[in-house]
Amino acid sequence: MLEKLTLEGFLVGERFETRTVHIGHKPLRQVASKSTPIYQTSVFAFSGLEDVERYYAGEGEYLYTRNGNPNQAELALAVARLEQAEAGVSAASGMGAIMAGLLAVLGPGDHVLASHELYGGTYALLHKELSRFGIELECVDLRRNASLAPHVRPQTKLLFMETITNPLLSVPDMPYWIGEAKQYGLAVMVDNTFATPYLVRPIQLGADLVVHSATKYIGGHSDVTAGVLVGRRDLVGRASEIVVNYGASLSPFEAWLTARGLKTLALRMERQCDNASEVARFLRNHSAVKRTYYPDSASTSFFHRGKQGAMISFCLADEEKVYDFFRALDWIKLAPSLAGVETSVSHPVTTSHRALTEEQRREAGITQGLIRLSVGIEAVEDIIAELDRALRS
Repeated sequence: MLEKLTLEGFLVGERFETRTVHIGHKPLRQVASKSTPIYQTSVFAFSGLEDVERYYAGEGEYLYTRNGNPNQAELALAVARLEQAEAGVSAASGMGAIMAGLLAVLGPGDHVLASHELYGGTYALLHKELSRFGIELECVDLRRNASLAPHVRPQTKLLFMETITNPLLSVPDMPYWIGEAKQYGLAVMVDNTFATPYLVRPIQLGADLVVHSATKYIGGHSDVTAGVLVGRRDLVGRASEIVVNYGASLSPFEAWLTARGLKTLALRMERQCDNASEVARFLRNHSAVKRTYYPDSASTSFFHRGKQGAMISFCLADEEKVYDFFRALDWIKLAPSLAGVETSVSHPVTTSHRALTEEQRREAGITQGLIRLSVGIEAVEDIIAELDRALRS
């Protein structure tokens, strides 16, 4: 039976002021909640100094929520299990998780190789911020298999890549590039945000670290900002220290919301991927669309389930009509993020890749007429009808 509430042990002190502060002085014993409770606390209490000593000896679990919290741990371990990784750590954002992973591997004087097609925020972090630590970035074209030999130096420590690149959605041959990196003793870190472990698990292919902006498909409902890093136990251990020391810890409520969203990942991804495949077919045949970017089955041969993801990018035939297109949309919203259950669009030039120079965007193929489409779980016929109406405008 569940514990009954009684005044004994619930209120302490003789006076109103004391009793209002110490409501729940003796915590209720654990009950069989079907849903994980939200541990909405900044700090954890100890029954005595012996427990404090046990914590610092590595025998205790929680001290202060910045250092760790059950909700943070639940999310990190869940993603680690899905990715088949040894360990995991959650962070306050995907960028926080990426930063922790990079600094777990790199130090002053090191050299990092990264795909020349990167999310703009990741590029800014690597190019602007890590350079202040004396870490040098070199971008490499991973679209065609080639040797890393011309790029590797004694100081090269890491290859960073995205499973599906943002926003042009190319799919590097991950088994090849991981094998190539290992020939030179490089660690490999993969951003698996767009694919999720539903489609591919880079750890199985030899990656050392896998990172997610859990704000996207892991959470799935456009209501959290979170990140998760999983991988080798030693590297995740160091990354966990960085998350704590840099103050990048995820709040308990955000962790709880993200873990709740994770429960429906398989259902959402199946529907969104199937919808995206049909929408991509529609866009390829539309007269107002010059080019459609969507992974094909050949490039995703190492993916599970025979699906290619739920993201599409396309270029308008007339780039000057891009503002008209966005204005003509009704229920498909313009939003600078992705992967919610609702279909949305964004404009990389003015949002995700705004920090790049015009020359850098041109070299990356990011033009004024490029639109990124995050396909949701709505009826695919309605998605297509809404896009068709806006394109015809």
